[in-house]
Amino acid sequence: MEYSPPPLFKQGPSALARLIFFVVLSLALLISDARFKTLEVVRGVLGAGLYPLQRAALVPRDLFMGAADLAVTSAALRQDNAKLHARNLQLSQQANDAATLAAENAHLRALLQLSQRIGARTTPAEIQYDTRDPFTQKVVIGGGTQQGVQNGAPVVSEDGVIGQVTRVFPMQSEVTLVTDKDQAVPVEIVRTGLRSVIYGTAKGDLLDLRFVPISADVQVGDELVTSGLDGVYPQGLPVAKVLRIDKQADTAFARVICVPLAAVRGAREVLVLHFVAQVPPNPVEAAEAASAAAAAEAKDAKKKKSKAVDKKAEDKSKPAANAPTGAPTSAPTGAPANAAAPEAKTQAAGHASAAAKAPATAPAKPQGGH
Repeated sequence: MEYSPPPLFKQGPSALARLIFFVVLSLALLISDARFKTLEVVRGVLGAGLYPLQRAALVPRDLFMGAADLAVTSAALRQDNAKLHARNLQLSQQANDAATLAAENAHLRALLQLSQRIGARTTPAEIQYDTRDPFTQKVVIGGGTQQGVQNGAPVVSEDGVIGQVTRVFPMQSEVTLVTDKDQAVPVEIVRTGLRSVIYGTAKGDLLDLRFVPISADVQVGDELVTSGLDGVYPQGLPVAKVLRIDKQADTAFARVICVPLAAVRGAREVLVLHFVAQVPPNPVEAAEAASAAAAAEAKDAKKKKSKAVDKKAEDKSKPAANAPTGAPTSAPTGAPANAAAPEAKTQAAGHASAAAKAPATAPAKPQGGH
């Protein structure tokens, strides 16, 4: 009976032989593929066949990487969005500042041209706030006595008259606007030269040109400027424009409604004019001053005349006092003024006649004197 191992445990070539075979086969394939590209077709077929398996194996990795990229991208987008939003706000603010500075620059240039055109000394000021009284049209500007602002000085902008300073403080001033119902400005119509006075209204948005006869030549659109008759406002400053004319048969004057040319409530920087009042003197005060000056001159002339008379009297009295050559200049202490009369009787006849001719105020020599 022949004993042999079962087929499961049958052994083929040895392990060394297998190793050598596969090494030689690998070298041959490598050399043939490197020199003759013999395995390109095989490689392409194997790559195409294994591609679905590769993609299926890479799905978990792709999902993980996609989630990570999505989270990172979301955070980066949020951060970039916040940065862009802040930058947008900054650029918007800079654009607004640039627009504001451009408008302010144009406004200041217009004010400078107005100051050069007026020729008077001006003080620039900024409107700070409105007053608390809602029934008056007043604002407060940043300029007072320290800046040379005068009470009653006119306030203008590049478009025309704004108002007038009615109260002055050390660092601030109160300005009454032309639209106030108690504010009056002498004006004239540029086209015809008609002069009148314009007042504010109760609403504070329009102006009322008063004392205009019905027959006066006034048209809608006529421009009104300051006439300069009050000595406060310089002549030729724009004030208002005629908006509406109401003529009634039962009144002698027409009602002329005007709109101010300057932005009374919208102005920010203004000019305060340093005016010199050119009002003619009061005739009564001038007459009183002239009479006072004439009285003072008459009094001075009288004093000079009296001094001259006194001087002449002194000049005449000096030779009379020095006429007796031997007479003493003063009487002895306690001697009476009429002591010369008894002594004149005891003297000789020649001395008696000389003593009689001497003045009574000159005392004679005492008896027994040398």
